[in-house]
Amino acid sequence: MSNPSTVRSPLSVVFLMHAALEIPLAIQGVWAPATLPFMQLTNTTLVVLKLYSALLLSSCVMAFLCFNLPEFLPGKRALAIALCIYHSTSSTILYQAPRFIPYSFGPLFEQYRVTPEAVWGTIHGLLGLGMVVWWQLTLYLTAIPGRAQ
Repeated sequence: MSNPSTVRSPLSVVFLMHAALEIPLAIQGVWAPATLPFMQLTNTTLVVLKLYSALLLSSCVMAFLCFNLPEFLPGKRALAIALCIYHSTSSTILYQAPRFIPYSFGPLFEQYRVTPEAVWGTIHGLLGLGMVVWWQLTLYLTAIPGRAQ
């Protein structure tokens, strides 16, 4: 019989998806926030953006490090809840935000309100949902260490 602590779920890829979504903003926000395609950046918003980017960078590192950990570890599960809350909240904020990215997908997409902010919000929402799916489908693995004793 295999060691219960080596059971891995392929759904853990959701942690890498978080890192893939956030790492470009995190890196550019830390080293060159003024070059991000956002409107009306002031000195204050640049400082806040740098702080936010540093937090994002650390969450990407955490997600990358947690990816290979066993599913039953409380730290991995706590990070999943935190990322679920982050992505769900970010999705809501981006859907409700006024236009702040000065790019468009064209008049056809604008007609259906498909804006960069809405697409970004949708991706965040899907990642939040992905964290919930990972949580629910790996819940049975939290009982395995107790059964192994």
